[in-house]
Amino acid sequence: MTVTVETFADAKDVYRSRDLRQSLYDEGEVVMADVLVNLHGTEHRDRRRVENRLFRRDVVEHYERDLFPGIVARTLAPHVAAGGADLVHLGHELMLNLAALTAGVDRPEGTAAETDRLHAYMLRFIQGATLAHGTGDREATAAAVAQALEDWDAEFLTPSLERRRALLTAETAGEEVEVPADVLTTLLRHGDELGLPRHVVRREVAFFLLAGGHTSATAFVRTVDHLLTWLERRPDDAGRWRDPLFVQRCVHETVRLNPSSPVGRRRALAPVRLRSGVEIAEGDTVVVDLHAVNRDASVFGPDAAEFDPDRVVPAGVGPFGLSFAAGMHVCIGQDLAAGVVARPGTDPSSHLTGLVTGAVQQLFDAGVARDPVRPPEPDSATARPYWGTYPVRLGRSA
Repeated sequence: MTVTVETFADAKDVYRSRDLRQSLYDEGEVVMADVLVNLHGTEHRDRRRVENRLFRRDVVEHYERDLFPGIVARTLAPHVAAGGADLVHLGHELMLNLAALTAGVDRPEGTAAETDRLHAYMLRFIQGATLAHGTGDREATAAAVAQALEDWDAEFLTPSLERRRALLTAETAGEEVEVPADVLTTLLRHGDELGLPRHVVRREVAFFLLAGGHTSATAFVRTVDHLLTWLERRPDDAGRWRDPLFVQRCVHETVRLNPSSPVGRRRALAPVRLRSGVEIAEGDTVVVDLHAVNRDASVFGPDAAEFDPDRVVPAGVGPFGLSFAAGMHVCIGQDLAAGVVARPGTDPSSHLTGLVTGAVQQLFDAGVARDPVRPPEPDSATARPYWGTYPVRLGRSA
């Protein structure tokens, strides 16, 4: 039996129940089996405890302030010079470059051709993770994803892994070496503690690559779309994109209205009774309708379905709704992607706004505007509400 929850309170209860196991990616096990987001109980706790070290504030701050801005600028430069881009492709290129850094996938060539190859692999991984929502032959897709994992491993992961092992060995020997702070290094550094087989390490790094590259890319494109519309309708707000706290609120509101996955899904390991009285039997599938949950008018107001970055939410409620989940499976990279939620009086100069906020600001600084000739089109290859193409113009003369 399938139980669907559509209220914010019920969804929060579902996410916090230890008797409800993650099952959103069951059909995508070709790339998602045994990765962090699919683990439960002590397995999940132990791996999360190790990987949490990578997402401490000091590490996130280093990424956001020291590493990401330069990568964004270098990625944008040729598109600005060309006078425009497809925002969908640009978003994936941009966030892929950032995700590769955090996942621990080296880019020795640093060429556009290398980026294209890595991007093609990531698209395959996305197909695998979202297999349940695909519109084509699922068996053929799964086989293509499995082959892509093998090829990506040989080209990118194995050299990255060998370099990090050598660095860690040198570090242990007392040599002064710079060891990257990324997912792959973290897994290798704590290899004895975790005891992960090689194929699990491969899928874990691939998952962080696709999660960081894909979910952040969709949030990036959708935020730009929402912000362009907001500014078109409110000429007096024309310069507000320069305020990082405002842009961060735009990101949060976008993520609330457009979560990377439109649903959450859990499987009951034991009978569960939600505080509202909803009964869930052992073996039931629980579907969290995030489209409805994040538009719950009792929480977000009568205009909950509208985009409003100036929205005030109740205490204890994230401005992004439950798009990052809650409980044990709250998104581990939430602060890295979307920053820390600002409080009244927050100083923007010391606040962490997240990589999506920074990328959106840099894009607006580059003079982004809609292409008046070529309108955006939805992606017809998936049942999920993604943009397939989104032409924009870049440059101050746009």
